[in-house]
Amino acid sequence: FTVYKSQFQQTMKTASGIIVATLCGSSTAFVPSNTASKTTALNLKVGETAPDFSLVDQNGKTFTRSKNKKPLVVYFYPADSTPGCTVQAKKFQEEIKSIRKQYKADVVGISGQGSESKQKFAQELGLDFSILADEGDAVRNSFKVPKAAFGFLPGRVTYVLDKDGVCTSVCDNLADAASHIDAAKGALEEMGASSKKSPFALF
Repeated sequence: FTVYKSQFQQTMKTASGIIVATLCGSSTAFVPSNTASKTTALNLKVGETAPDFSLVDQNGKTFTRSKNKKPLVVYFYPADSTPGCTVQAKKFQEEIKSIRKQYKADVVGISGQGSESKQKFAQELGLDFSILADEGDAVRNSFKVPKAAFGFLPGRVTYVLDKDGVCTSVCDNLADAASHIDAAKGALEEMGASSKKSPFALF
């Protein structure tokens, strides 16, 4: 029985590894090409205030959500240095100056690898925004980020928060990593337009 149990555990581990490698290795694995951004009931909902958190970034600096007083894009991704996550980080890097200048907002990425992995990933891509080490996935769990690939893979979800930490948009397109950047910018654009229309914007 012990032998069969060991073989079964090894088989499950191998299958899990294949699924993770396949999905991380391709930005379109198992998902139709016309998949759009969407929301899911498991996520932090639009209109809810995001949980507070403090995590260390690739430079050893601690980022605290509640101390941030401007719009914030918080994106959770499966793992450092995988192809899909690399595409996503590169696209955010390409847009970070525009996001900061045009929308007066910032971006943080979060995944479960440690600070050394974050430092290596950031150096590889020359990232100018913080990627945060959520070892143990406490912050991911507090946001209720759903898992993907039948629970084998951490989900890829982007939240756009206003300056008070209230969620205004959720994108959870696992396969099309690059789509999260356009979705985030669209939400920031809408947020800016709404604030200009507000009668309190002049005060």
